[in-house]
Amino acid sequence: MKDRARPTYRRRITVALSLLACVGVAVATPPAGAADGQKSTRVASSPTSWSADLTRITSDDVNVRYTDGALSVRSTAFRPASAEAGQGYGTQVLAAEELDTPVNRVSAELVADTPAGAEVAVDVRGRSAQGTWTEWTPADGGPAVLPRAVTTVQARITLWDEKGDAAVRSLRLSAEKGAAPRTAAGATAVTARVFATREGLVGRTTANGHVIQPNDHFVALPSRRGLSPNGSGQYSVQVCGPARCETAPVWDVGPWNTKDDYWNPSPTREMFKDLPQGKPEAQAAYENGYNGGRDGSGRVVLNPAGIDLADGTFYNVGLNDNGWVTVTYLWTGDQTGKSFPTWGTDVRIRQQATTASPEVARLAGPTTVNVKCQVHGQRITVDGITNDGWAYLPAFGGYISNIFIDVVESWLPGVPNC
Repeated sequence: MKDRARPTYRRRITVALSLLACVGVAVATPPAGAADGQKSTRVASSPTSWSADLTRITSDDVNVRYTDGALSVRSTAFRPASAEAGQGYGTQVLAAEELDTPVNRVSAELVADTPAGAEVAVDVRGRSAQGTWTEWTPADGGPAVLPRAVTTVQARITLWDEKGDAAVRSLRLSAEKGAAPRTAAGATAVTARVFATREGLVGRTTANGHVIQPNDHFVALPSRRGLSPNGSGQYSVQVCGPARCETAPVWDVGPWNTKDDYWNPSPTREMFKDLPQGKPEAQAAYENGYNGGRDGSGRVVLNPAGIDLADGTFYNVGLNDNGWVTVTYLWTGDQTGKSFPTWGTDVRIRQQATTASPEVARLAGPTTVNVKCQVHGQRITVDGITNDGWAYLPAFGGYISNIFIDVVESWLPGVPNC
């Protein structure tokens, strides 16, 4: 890329995020599993504060580099595969900070050069003691209330810069006490019937850095609020088509829009707040002429798509052409129980704790599941492992063999009997 002279001005952006009610806060060491040992630099102050380390570029980051004391995009031509817009996209997922006690408010102070036409955004999410992450919440525009108390805080920087002149100089975060949210999360995850299109685009790169493979299993949603880090199923959906249901991770942003979190209630949607919950902007534009029949980037909407499906997911749920599917956004419900990673492909979830019971859903690949309780059921053997333990997954209304829970113990630690 051609070298460019850096702008001489600097814009300082200070934003406060509200993360859920609790009492005081203190910061401990970063959690195990932070990408490539990435750490933050602590700053002694009150409330507890730390400065994000922008210098470490890891496998969770996409199309960014750190040079000349600043974070910037590496290629101005890159854009996520599904979006077909937003050239000059780049993102850095920063090291998570583990806290001694739950927190409810995080302030973020960003120092960045943002010339006209460029955009820099900061998102924050939190993880509870049970291990489930809240949705990514934009830091722009004031406090953002998350659905539950958190003990770990993580930030993400996203850039859109077609000219290559934007530069992030520093990001400082601090945690403190704040007011409780006005409303709690719903007891069940949000479900909507939306139009699905096949993403295809084998060989292209998604918004989280995944290179699309033949017969791949993932989905794209038109908002970065539910974007999983590469290789993880931290944000996953259950897609039910004509043939079956599949659970797949959210690894790309699109189709059509990039700031349309339509699964959220209207007042908390990032954009298009006058649309009802569960209706994608593209669907409203296509069917009702909303926004002059155009998406958020001004393009004429040619179909009502609210989700893109990778080829493997598309055909597995029974689609042969673009069509309507029922989607459950699994992270949006009440996260009771304890979270665990899974392993294996095409793992069946059953109505009861036996392989003779009807299948209610299927996990196409490794993901994260929320386990409410466990029972002793049919004794089965898989890859030389024998176990009669079955975990109940409230998001699916069914059971999975404990064999497919990726922990050493055959009886899950910390999970009660059903």
